[in-house]
Amino acid sequence: MSSTVAPATSARTWLTLTVVLTTQMMIVLDAAIVNIALPDMQQALHIEPANLSWVVNAYTLAFGGLLLLGARAGDLFGRRAVFAVGMALFTVASLIGGFADAGAHLFLARAAQGVGAALAAPSALAILMGLYPRVEDRTRAIGYYTIVSASGAAIGLIAGGLLTNYASWRWVMFVNVPIGLVVLALSRTALPNTRAHHGRIDYAGSLLSTAGMTALVYGFIRAAADGWGSATALASFAVAVALLAGFVAVERAVEHPITPLHLFADRERASAYVARMLLVAGSMGAFFFLSQYFQLVLGWSPVRTGLAFVPFPVSVFVSSQLATRVFVPRFGGRSVILVGMVLSAIGLVMLTRLGVDTTYPQLIGSMVVFAVGNGTAFVPLTAAGMARVAPQEAGVASGLVNVTQQVGGAVGLAILVTVFATAGPGAASGPSASAHAKDLFVLGADRGFGVAAALIAVAVVLVLAVTRPRRRTRVVAPNEALALEPAA
Repeated sequence: MSSTVAPATSARTWLTLTVVLTTQMMIVLDAAIVNIALPDMQQALHIEPANLSWVVNAYTLAFGGLLLLGARAGDLFGRRAVFAVGMALFTVASLIGGFADAGAHLFLARAAQGVGAALAAPSALAILMGLYPRVEDRTRAIGYYTIVSASGAAIGLIAGGLLTNYASWRWVMFVNVPIGLVVLALSRTALPNTRAHHGRIDYAGSLLSTAGMTALVYGFIRAAADGWGSATALASFAVAVALLAGFVAVERAVEHPITPLHLFADRERASAYVARMLLVAGSMGAFFFLSQYFQLVLGWSPVRTGLAFVPFPVSVFVSSQLATRVFVPRFGGRSVILVGMVLSAIGLVMLTRLGVDTTYPQLIGSMVVFAVGNGTAFVPLTAAGMARVAPQEAGVASGLVNVTQQVGGAVGLAILVTVFATAGPGAASGPSASAHAKDLFVLGADRGFGVAAALIAVAVVLVLAVTRPRRRTRVVAPNEALALEPAA
């Protein structure tokens, strides 16, 4: 059966948009909100230092590994139903995690959160894309979605600092519960009733893609912790290559693949996926190194560190709105993507001048340039990743948009932490670190910012090489402008 969506009143449309954006904010925010709370979690639950990264990685592994399965399930079984299951699991897991009395319990709860997010996220974006028949409205909605996606990590750091400082680390988990319950209560009324499509779950493809993505993400996590020469990391990469090669072979052979490979035949869409992955990979450096710089070098409290990131979501909001309403319709998606990524890279290059005595006012300019670049580029990148997709494949395409973001984050963090580690032992010391240790930290962070800028520069070259500007003599509608045009 084909998807049918009942006509929505303006009020219901806004309610649907609110539910979808709130869900996306919860999912993106939860990848970062725990970072500032990690020291408190470690002390309260007696987590070994070597295992502390699992608070973050359990979520990332489950989310990144199961996104494609969640996307396909939404296409086949109905997006509202799959969305509700995912949000319910996410909410319950948040409650359990808040009551965790051991590190293992918290790790399992975070993994369950990741599974719930993998079910809810692709269905949310697919619902959003099908909600607006008018392309102008759809473009505006993509702009709102981009604001949430691009600023969620910074908002997570702010929220994590406030909750940890004034309540408890447990509230970085509990905060999802009331929000999740409200979203669930509204979803039946607010979300359109998309019917299931004919087809079957590609179980072999699901298993291979999930296992392959999990092995890939785990390999990068181990590389970040143990170095690129780690036997565990290399074995994980080898397993990932074998599993993903098997996945491609299965997808070519089955009648109803979990990921139709023809989605990658569109050069615009494929380049948007890769460019998004590289942009996110480079962007991880700003959050990872700055959050530690404020606490470890400047000795700031969690709440002050979180509030230091306020300029980021504000800049993303303003720039993404300008991109959606002004720049994309006038100059086209390709030009806006390129300008945005160049600005992001420039902001990171500016951050390579970070020093032990650098003051916060000296950093604001770099942070704003970087944030404006992100907000500008993500709007057309999101649209290009969903361009010209059949309705029954919208969930899969949206899943790939989210997969590139998760894989980009894991890959980028692994690369940048490895670069950072070359600064020498003792670089990541505590607030009472010696002057020498702080110098080492700043040296490693500066190197990381430089490599982060280089990753985004690769994305710029990719878009320049694969796409070309559209020839036109008029200001075009947003849907035309959002499209990239493959190079001949």
